[in-house]
Amino acid sequence: MDKIAVTDRLYYRDSFLREFDAQVISCEPDGERWRVILDRTAFYPTSGGQPHDTGALGEAKVIEVLDDETENIIHFTDRAVSSGPVHGHINWERRFDHIQQHTGQHLLSAAFIELFKMQTVSFHLGREISTIDLAAPALDQRQLEAAERRTNEIIFDDRPVNILFGTAQELAAAGIRKQVDRDGILRAIEIEGFDRQPCGGTHVSRTGQIGMILLRKLEKIKNNWRVEFVCGHRALRAARSDGGLLNDAARQLSCGPAEVPAMVARALEDRQTGHRARQRLTEELAEVQALMLLATEGQAGKSGQPGVVSKVLEEPDASYLRMLATKIVAQPAVRAILATRGGHVIFAQSKGLDGDMNALLRDCLSTAGGKGGGTRDFAQGSLPVSSGVESVLRRALETLERRA
Repeated sequence: MDKIAVTDRLYYRDSFLREFDAQVISCEPDGERWRVILDRTAFYPTSGGQPHDTGALGEAKVIEVLDDETENIIHFTDRAVSSGPVHGHINWERRFDHIQQHTGQHLLSAAFIELFKMQTVSFHLGREISTIDLAAPALDQRQLEAAERRTNEIIFDDRPVNILFGTAQELAAAGIRKQVDRDGILRAIEIEGFDRQPCGGTHVSRTGQIGMILLRKLEKIKNNWRVEFVCGHRALRAARSDGGLLNDAARQLSCGPAEVPAMVARALEDRQTGHRARQRLTEELAEVQALMLLATEGQAGKSGQPGVVSKVLEEPDASYLRMLATKIVAQPAVRAILATRGGHVIFAQSKGLDGDMNALLRDCLSTAGGKGGGTRDFAQGSLPVSSGVESVLRRALETLERRA
């Protein structure tokens, strides 16, 4: 394909352009998609942390938009677009959402600089949330709230948002926030009386169109701080969702919304207290059951040989089985060959006894399709089919008898 003129980017001058007419310069197949180049376009390509626009070129759906190496814009469509004139239509809901988030990011980044001298090192506009990463040694909730408040002040002022063009030197003289090292005519976004930033993205024409901003989350990412935020319609949806969740929690806790944090803290404390009590009772139960099994289920070995407790338990889980086995083999000269109907298996023995419980377990489980391992005194495993536990325990007992 011969080199063609650089695509005229209509969104550079008017981010609110929803429809446009253009000439199709080329249309080539690209796998299951088509690559379409126009002489002019209002479609924004993925760039600078902002995702691409979607929409239509005639009857063809535009599913992705990218810059190519010649500075033309590639429109990927779901079908071929005929050469000649074509009418383009932008998915306005998606475009306006991106406009609100991106301009909100400019304001938020400028607020962190104004208040705390914190520079934004990256920006990401996602489907549900957006983030900025700040270069700062520390960032706390108080600073987060101050930046949110200052950003909303500028939004509510409804200040003009202007588009500036000029060389890097001209924009630097105008006081842009970030210096650039590119030749030619560059583009910058100016929020009147607050911020000037080089940017090729789409933006509101007045800050009031952002609606509002909510800062949602703060986390440390390596050496930076990541701030999650939402603007405009996203902020409205987030606030409504949060309010709904808070009211649902209040109803379940039988309290007012303002009392939810205290009630949750109390419930967590009660749960922790109950957990400690259950743990204590479970240990006591395991102690008693171990003594009962030693008295009633223990199989006395030949003279001088260790006793053996062998039992299949109906309900206990793996953690209780481990506790029970530990209590049993805390007694001298005894082995525990235990399992549950759920397929958990433990072979254990008192300290100082000969024999290898790990080797015995592996041998018995291998014939039943199970797996496990451990030490020579304490080994555990599981079976894929719980119905095989009796045969596994029987094999273990027979092996111990032969070795006695």
